[in-house]
Amino acid sequence: MTMIDVIIPNYNGRELLPTCLDSLRAQTRRDFQVTVVDDASTDDSVALIRSRYPEVQVVQLPQNRGFAAAVNVALAQTYQPFVVLLNNDTEADPQWLAALIGALERWPQFAFAASKLRLFDRRHVLHSAGDFYRLNGEPGNRGVWEVDRGQYDAFVEVFGPCAGAAAYRRSALELLATAGYVFDEELVMYCEDVDLNLRARRRGLRTIFVPTAVVYHRLSASGGGVLASYYCGRNMPLVWVKNMPAPLARRYWPALLLSQLRFALHSLRHIREPAARARLRGQFDGLRALPRFLARRAAQVHETAAFIAAVNCSSYARFL
Repeated sequence: MTMIDVIIPNYNGRELLPTCLDSLRAQTRRDFQVTVVDDASTDDSVALIRSRYPEVQVVQLPQNRGFAAAVNVALAQTYQPFVVLLNNDTEADPQWLAALIGALERWPQFAFAASKLRLFDRRHVLHSAGDFYRLNGEPGNRGVWEVDRGQYDAFVEVFGPCAGAAAYRRSALELLATAGYVFDEELVMYCEDVDLNLRARRRGLRTIFVPTAVVYHRLSASGGGVLASYYCGRNMPLVWVKNMPAPLARRYWPALLLSQLRFALHSLRHIREPAARARLRGQFDGLRALPRFLARRAAQVHETAAFIAAVNCSSYARFL
């Protein structure tokens, strides 16, 4: 009996998909269906999947819409009680899915599960042992760039998972859906998982880090560079403005401003580099989008007012 939908967003990933899909074929746990949502690739990704991986369901988008919209389309066309998101530039350990979903089955108090991500080409180096979030609006990965010596081998609660290799209870995603969408499509890509994690925290939904669920990640093989710099520059302050509870927003807005100024000054010092210029453009476009996100914040505060009123702010802050 199928219990798990594994969703893989793909854009021009023909060279990456075989490693990813072969690793799923090797999983020890078999009660899953793989769905690749193709975001209007211009290579032969879809042909490759249909010829070499007939067991994989393909959802083909007619135009490129970005990560958030692609995942939303796949979520609407799947229905299993557990949802797993996996980047196309990854290779999963054979025990990965059994460990990740097994943790949610063992501990029903958790809604999300985070994998241990290591670098594909340096397999002893960590990329994420679960994500964290600073009150100044800066997200981050536990253990990033550290040699994995077992220092993150405990099952612990973390702020949230990196969506590159994460598991979710579908019931939790449905609870968080706004206007029918789970991921915020206006963010397009990058920080869309941070936004989801913040919304989950505001609803009392928790994440467990599963150290035995290991995935190897080709860092930025399917993105990164100028694209990542632009959308991180744009989306980081927008996610904060949209989601930070009012008591914490009043206290920490100077920290947000200082963080953004620091990023801007760093980009100005490296203005000859394309990524630095892209980050500045992103920050500028983020300022232009602020009124829209402030309006959406007002609607969200109304929806979650009862929850926020019941939460002790100092207790909430410990999770961030």
